[in-house]
Amino acid sequence: MLEALGIQQSTEIVYRLLLEQPDYGVPELAEQLGWPEGEVRAALAHLADLRLVLMDDAADGAAPFNPDVGFAFLLSRAEAELTKRRRQVERAERAVATILAKFSEGATFRHDVVDRIHGVDAVRERLEDLAGSARAECLSLLPGGAQRPDTMDASQPLDELALERGVKIRSIYQESFRNDPPTLEYVRWYCDLGGEARTVPIVPMLMVIVDRGAALVPVDPGDARAGALEVRSRGLVNALVVLFDHLWESGTPFGETPRRNEHDLSPQERELLLLLGIGCTDDVAARRLGISLRTVRRMNSDLMSRLGARSRFEAGVRAAKEGWL
Repeated sequence: MLEALGIQQSTEIVYRLLLEQPDYGVPELAEQLGWPEGEVRAALAHLADLRLVLMDDAADGAAPFNPDVGFAFLLSRAEAELTKRRRQVERAERAVATILAKFSEGATFRHDVVDRIHGVDAVRERLEDLAGSARAECLSLLPGGAQRPDTMDASQPLDELALERGVKIRSIYQESFRNDPPTLEYVRWYCDLGGEARTVPIVPMLMVIVDRGAALVPVDPGDARAGALEVRSRGLVNALVVLFDHLWESGTPFGETPRRNEHDLSPQERELLLLLGIGCTDDVAARRLGISLRTVRRMNSDLMSRLGARSRFEAGVRAAKEGWL
């Protein structure tokens, strides 16, 4: 449970026992756990590095510090790392958007580096071709919550054939898709066949990467009719894979409830606070999160109540003060 703070399960077991029995030394801890003493000492040394215990060589053991102090430091460090990762992802998104904008402006590129595909039907046909040619891996970002029924109908036989060939398929959906029964049923079917799916509050754009050699991305993420770009530039495809991997690591595996953080915020609630914090209206936040305006307003009301705030401005101030953002 504490792995996010750098504490492995075996180390956590030793720590919890030491809190219950602070007078225990290494021999007593080892006997109680049925572990070799060397394994217990290694766990205590790690806890000492994390400033949770003070090694006591004379007693061949360790004395726990006040957990409030130790965990405050570890939580602050974890939050700083999360903030740093989020900024890296945001920079990667901006860099990708800039590069794609250059491609769409009509600059001259080699034919084998990027192709522009015009029209929704042509894009769908090319997606089917790429899915049919996949040999090792297919990665997908799927924004917008509920997926179109015709899109799922077209994808179902392709996914089934690819999985039967041993292709590893990983897809990231927007968290709001859980509110759409047909999409939910499709993802459940796909995972039962061996596919993997995770959810995040916001999926930045539609994207498909096949065998880490080709990627299909929209020319304009806000207008599907503008067509797509098929990218085969090694550097750009690698950058898109990095973006996918960052989102995958932060996502919630399908079938699991999104985890709340130490402030009891769900990932969706945290994203809503961030969107409102940068000045987004309720309408914009609803579109970005793929949920209804009514749901956004209900979430806002709940967050303000939990913060004891009477206005959105006051809620923002309190959220920052309490370390929610």
